[in-house]
Order: sequence, then structure tokens, then C-alpha cells
Amino acid sequence: MRPQNNAQDEEFIRVKVPRKTEVLGILDSRLGGGRCRVRCFDGKVRVCRIPGRLKRRLWVRENDIVLVEPWELSGDEKGDIIYKYRPNQVKWLKDRGYYKEVEEFDQF
Repeated sequence: MRPQNNAQDEEFIRVKVPRKTEVLGILDSRLGGGRCRVRCFDGKVRVCRIPGRLKRRLWVRENDIVLVEPWELSGDEKGDIIYKYRPNQVKWLKDRGYYKEVEEFDQF
């Protein structure tokens, strides 16, 4: 028998935060072939792909908050989606002030 999930268990979460060149973004649309259009919080729109090692484990939809790692070459236009945030993690990021631009994208 599995223990039930309590609200108290979800309080202590470990959230992956952006490091060095990584950027938060909102998934605009899925393009097919493991590629997506992402509006990043640094003001750029990138065509991002889901790397092969994550292709079967990372399922994304429109309006998901994702962590993007821009490519070294043509990093302003392309990148990799390396993580998708869950709703409780998004709330944690908002509370800690990791991005202020969320007020602009309030419908998400």
C-alpha cells in the first residue's frame, strides 16, 4: 500500500533554478518533430528542441513554463528545452522573484 500524498509533503520541494546561460520561457506552440516555439523571458523567441535523452520523458504543452538552454551558435534563435516546471514549482518561482515578467503573461 502506498502512502497518500499530503499537502505537507509538497511543501518541501527542490526546484531547478536557471544557471549561467539558462533562461525561463513560456511554450508558445509545438511545431512537430520534437521542436517548439518558446517565448523566453530575456525578450527573444526561440525555436527549441527536446533533446533525444528527454524525448520520451518530457511531455510539454502550450503555456507550460520551461527552462531553456540557448545554443552556443545562433543562441538568440535556437535552444534546448531541458526542464518543465510543475504548477507548485511555478508558484515557488513566482514567490522567490526568479522572474518579474510573469505579470505581463498573467493569463498563464
